[in-house]
Amino acid sequence: MKRNLKLTISFFISLIFINGCTNPFAPKFDETIGNQSSTISDLKTIDGVFQNFQYSYTFRDTTIYGEFISQDFVFTYRDYENEIDVSWGREEEMRTTYGLFQNSQRLDLIWNNIVISNIDSLNANIVRGFNLTVTLNPTDIIRVDGRVDLSLKKNPSTGKWQINRWIDRSNF
Repeated sequence: MKRNLKLTISFFISLIFINGCTNPFAPKFDETIGNQSSTISDLKTIDGVFQNFQYSYTFRDTTIYGEFISQDFVFTYRDYENEIDVSWGREEEMRTTYGLFQNSQRLDLIWNNIVISNIDSLNANIVRGFNLTVTLNPTDIIRVDGRVDLSLKKNPSTGKWQINRWIDRSNF
């Protein structure tokens, strides 16, 4: 009986020693961040810009959003009540997007078909459909459908694309 007890205790001590301080409830560090299987694109393709755009909205992440918005960025939308086009630059875009991200519980952005695509080695113009669902709270949900008319430019030294003009052609 004493021998079995000693064996059992020895077994548990050995098990604890082998496992060390491993916590079975703590996940291992994910070392795949930044490699090819990463969720976030490196912005070296136009598709990567759209992936990061969707990612930034899904996770409401202005850091990712700011990476593909150029310093000379201009956003334009139509104010139908006053029948004028309204524009703003990067600083107001980042502030507005931050407010959207902070005041919504959920953002679901779906990119639809590309309607127009003119691309050369350093510039691109893409017109693409989208559906955006903004959940402010369970009883206040806004759905926006439309098209974005985006101009992008590629930085020749980094090879990364950024949006420098966005014309909103949505129903909102």
